[in-house]
Amino acid sequence: MQAGLAEELQRALAAILAGWPAGLPAGHIHADLFPDNMFFLDGRLSGLIDFYFAATDLLAYDVAVCLNAWCFEPDFSFNVTKARSMLRAYDATRTLSDAERAALPVLCQGAAIRFLLTRLFDWLNTPPGALVTRKDPLEYLRRLRFHLAARDEHAYGI
Repeated sequence: MQAGLAEELQRALAAILAGWPAGLPAGHIHADLFPDNMFFLDGRLSGLIDFYFAATDLLAYDVAVCLNAWCFEPDFSFNVTKARSMLRAYDATRTLSDAERAALPVLCQGAAIRFLLTRLFDWLNTPPGALVTRKDPLEYLRRLRFHLAARDEHAYGI
């Protein structure tokens, strides 16, 4: 894949685990709210699919998954305007607490490394002829690096 990738991911994972928040609000989450799992009709959400990763977990982690899935441009730059809009819309239904806002960088790091590692596993272990489309894990390395550099929740437009 890439020289030094294993070491970089080990360092990132250690930092994420050390900084993972405790005591944040939890509940039922989808944990995979990517554009290809959501359907819209007339500009409104009309359906969700793929509940394979649904769980009871930190509510703000679902927000972090969405920030990773929806707020990066094709060149992998973070679109803070999209993030600000997403977070405002979320707050209109359920306001993130100060602790949840403060935890956004590490939650986003955790989401990014999760998708990076699962895509990497699939990249390395998909048998020839399998009827799946492997996705580039390095897309999430770029996202992870952005989140690791985020000093606080202000990087997300808050």
